[in-house]
Amino acid sequence: MTHPRAGQVAVIFVSESTGSDEPGYAAAAAAMGELVARQPGFRGVDWVGNPDGGEITISYWADDASAAAWRDHPDHARIQHEGRGKWLQRYDLMVVDIRRGHIWER
Repeated sequence: MTHPRAGQVAVIFVSESTGSDEPGYAAAAAAMGELVARQPGFRGVDWVGNPDGGEITISYWADDASAAAWRDHPDHARIQHEGRGKWLQRYDLMVVDIRRGHIWER
């Protein structure tokens, strides 16, 4: 059985916030969530966070071109710049091809 995400591209964004302007950060994240959902090739997102400001966001894309188009979207690029200047202490971003996977549920 093939995993439903096999063949997709995942953008893994691991970040740590500064804790500065939390309402502004939350508003920007909500706006980007609405915008990304309308992008061609967008296939979904998973997010986890902790109270200390650590977050992992994984967005899924039909292909690398779709992921790159999101990276370069003018509104997204503006928020990226603002995040580096105000909201983020650090981040690590990885782009990977999903080859296979397993799903388990109780």
